Amino acid sequence: MAVILSYFSVVLIWATTPLAIQWSSDSLSFMLAAVARMSLALAIALFIHALLRQSLKTYWQHRAIYFAASIGIFPNMPVVYWGVQFIPSGLAAVLFAMSPFATGVMTLLLLKQNPFSIKRVIALLLALSGLVIIFYHQMQFDLRSIYGISAMLLSCALFSFSSVWVKKLTLEKSITLDAFHQATGALIFALPGLLLCWWLMDGALPQQVSTKSALSIMYLAVMGSLVGAALFFYILQRMSASAVSLITLMTPVLAIVIGKVLADEALSSQTLIGVAVVLFALLLYLPWTIRSAVASLNAWLLRKLAEPPAYEGGTSVQQELQKIKEYVIRFK
Repeated sequence: MAVILSYFSVVLIWATTPLAIQWSSDSLSFMLAAVARMSLALAIALFIHALLRQSLKTYWQHRAIYFAASIGIFPNMPVVYWGVQFIPSGLAAVLFAMSPFATGVMTLLLLKQNPFSIKRVIALLLALSGLVIIFYHQMQFDLRSIYGISAMLLSCALFSFSSVWVKKLTLEKSITLDAFHQATGALIFALPGLLLCWWLMDGALPQQVSTKSALSIMYLAVMGSLVGAALFFYILQRMSASAVSLITLMTPVLAIVIGKVLADEALSSQTLIGVAVVLFALLLYLPWTIRSAVASLNAWLLRKLAEPPAYEGGTSVQQELQKIKEYVIRFK
């Protein structure tokens, strides 16, 4: 249950991140907003370390894992922030939804595991078709779009490479690092590159920071870069990289729902059709079959039959057993 809650928490956090990123640049350059977000997140993480009196030596001992995790922040974040300047957010979401394909390729190359099957390929193509339906009205290509499209495709590759590499290193070393340390380690190794990138691209500090930018950066630092990253690494340790990459398919759909609830945005019939297609594709992608579902239910019923039912409200053991047997007969 904890893994499922963490999984959907990451989906929710990532769905709210694009709007928060947009607001964080209200009075700051996109690069400074990213650096401020990561710096604040790392400061909070180190403060928690100080309160718990934990040593920082572990970050150097497992530096390879933390370096692999940091690729998802740097150079990935500057690539994303730069790319979204040239293309609509909807098109960026569609392109980043290519991550499951990229993750599958990385899994094949790094882990020597083939996650692709005919069913999964059809599901991923169907999900991408649904996203295209949702965001079709935003897809207007021009010469500037080439930069944005290239940046988002590169981001997919960086994100997938980082996730699978972390998975590979933890399996090779046979160690399990807690999610908080992975998030903190990724920030430690990524921040120097972010600061250097900001210095080369911008290097200027604003004279005034708006309330919208400040609150957005605080939200992104705590929820996006710290809590969200910790939960992401938590589920990455307990689920396959391909299953984790499905978050990028669910996030654009949930972002539409959030826009409807918070901003009262209109939902066209085209959007609803696309959402339905994506949800069906996600259901198709999951590793289940009718036969396996029936087998799981039968196993649960057999366990119930083997356990002595609780005696409650004057109901006898024989009556409880009879109820379960009748349920099994009706199910068959």
